[in-house]
Amino acid sequence: MRTFDLAPLYRATVGFDQIADLMDRVLTNDVAQPTYPPYNIEKTAEDAWRISVAVAGFSEDELNVEVRENALIVSARKAADEAERTYLHRGIANRAFERRFHLAEHVRVTGASHLNGMLNIDLAREVPEALKPRRIEISGGDTVEVKAVEKKADAKK
Repeated sequence: MRTFDLAPLYRATVGFDQIADLMDRVLTNDVAQPTYPPYNIEKTAEDAWRISVAVAGFSEDELNVEVRENALIVSARKAADEAERTYLHRGIANRAFERRFHLAEHVRVTGASHLNGMLNIDLAREVPEALKPRRIEISGGDTVEVKAVEKKADAKK
């Protein structure tokens, strides 16, 4: 049971909707959160990550990876040819799934590969040049005045 009420946060702030939504998702105790398929999230560099999803039994054609509204959606649908097989024991779950990963701003998918039953999705943070910190050159007060005085002297000659 959730004990935090986020309503005051929604009505007292402007522009922090994503943070409030994130807190709401984290604090919600859904017992029915999906555990299939298993996955890993690893940090590969300062601003790069890799999501590895175990998709044994699925071909590349049956997998779908898309980015929609700051969410990475990985889904799979098994082909219909399974009906003709008779299993004595079925321990490999080849059921359809959809798994969502919420992405932060400026995180982009840079590639995806399927190898040995693992779907690897590479992500990187690409901050636009306008948002990157930049160094401002500081000039001394003397140099500005000297240049102005020199220009006035040159203009009189």
